[in-house]
Amino acid sequence: MLAKVLSGALIGIDAYPVEVEVDIAQGLPQFSTVGLPEGAVKESKDRVKSAIKNSGYEFPPRRITINLAPADIKKDGAAFDLPMAVGLLCATGVVKPKHKRYLFMGELSLDGRIKPVRGALAVAVAARTWEIDGLILPVDNAAEGAIVDALPVYGVRDLGEVVDFLNGLTELQPFRVDVADLFSKAAAHPENFSEVRGQEHVKRALEVAAAGGHNLIMVGPPGSGKTMLARRLPTILPPLGFDEALETTKIHSIAGLLGGAHALVAVRPFRSPHHTISDAGLIGGGTYPRPGEVSLAHNGVLFLDELPEFKKNVLEMLRQPLEDCQVSISRAAQSLTYPAAFMLVAAMNPCPCGFAGDSLRECICAPPMLQRYRSRLSGPLLDRIDLHVEVPRVLHKDLADPVDGEGSEPIRRRVEAARALQEERLAPYNLHCNAHMQSRHIRKFCAVDSDGHRLLEMVTDRLGLSARSYSRILKVARTIADLAGHEQIRQEHLAEAIQYRSLDRKPG
Repeated sequence: MLAKVLSGALIGIDAYPVEVEVDIAQGLPQFSTVGLPEGAVKESKDRVKSAIKNSGYEFPPRRITINLAPADIKKDGAAFDLPMAVGLLCATGVVKPKHKRYLFMGELSLDGRIKPVRGALAVAVAARTWEIDGLILPVDNAAEGAIVDALPVYGVRDLGEVVDFLNGLTELQPFRVDVADLFSKAAAHPENFSEVRGQEHVKRALEVAAAGGHNLIMVGPPGSGKTMLARRLPTILPPLGFDEALETTKIHSIAGLLGGAHALVAVRPFRSPHHTISDAGLIGGGTYPRPGEVSLAHNGVLFLDELPEFKKNVLEMLRQPLEDCQVSISRAAQSLTYPAAFMLVAAMNPCPCGFAGDSLRECICAPPMLQRYRSRLSGPLLDRIDLHVEVPRVLHKDLADPVDGEGSEPIRRRVEAARALQEERLAPYNLHCNAHMQSRHIRKFCAVDSDGHRLLEMVTDRLGLSARSYSRILKVARTIADLAGHEQIRQEHLAEAIQYRSLDRKPG
């Protein structure tokens, strides 16, 4: 007796079809799984056996072989429990043959309940091109699977419900999701820039960073508002488009971070890992590779507070994703690529005690301490951060001012107008913001006049800027010109961009 059931598995953020072939033959009772199964897949035989028995069906006491094809790719996770159980029930005749072909995913409890799994959205996206009639998923994954709206998605709670549906004894309605409603609910942010007192020049720097997708580092004493400002950056970023939201949600689905009530990541992610994070936690990887924080922040913001406290080897691993907007993880058996187009926002104290340059408190750090503290950040890493902003202590007159500052809404409108100019300019190159421009785009779109050239020459020679810093000044100046609505980069735009390279003037 042979039965075949379709399922899906993941490679990176993409999915591929897996055919679960079940063969029941004469011989001593035995249950073997082939097709390069990993630990959780090998253990599925015990879950499947108990789930079938506890759901009221007979488990065949024969020689059972299950093949997961293609057999040359490793399979991991518990999502094959449900297709294995359905395949066994088809092979024993409990489930009657049907002319429709469904894709199954789900982890089985010992009592037959179906638990949620990772990557349902990625499978649903890929299944649009497969020859199937629908997807049968755990009820907690049905919403994310239905986001694609290409195939019927049926949410099921237990094995008995699946059997009754396949035998035509019960009807299940395809799951529906109102995507517009999800976006409208996500539009309101609890934070607002109007809550920030003072720090107008820092708010301006964040506006420039948001308009061009630039990386930014804030340096200031404790309590100056660095974290508060960073957490309000998403409120001035352009809203996610559906394609961006779908790609971001796929990553979160693979990481197992979606719940039944959060089927779509409709706002730009804001990830803030602790400084004790490992390299695999930040970049991704592990025994069974998973996306790291840089990928979870895709299309959003990665905030690293107390930047020098991170392990130096962890910070150095940020270089490649900051340049390439993706992370490549290579293992002996496979190589995976996760997207990582994020805005890096970092914050740090100016010295170990935090009060170097403070107007009210004296720094107690000796020069060697300051040098060691600043040397934790390498020059190549700082080179990849476009805007370096000093955040001074907030004065009492600003804290006591009863008048709110400018709110997020008008700032976001200016950011969206600047992004619209960049989209139009860079669309032929499949780029979306100035931060992602390469050398050939900079030469074409960042031309400056003779006065600008003289200013750049003077600053480059005086500060000893690298070629990368030079290019980033031009990209930031291009963004400032876009915010002003000017096609040509002017000298004042360059001057503002240059002042955002303050860390280039400091030792270490």
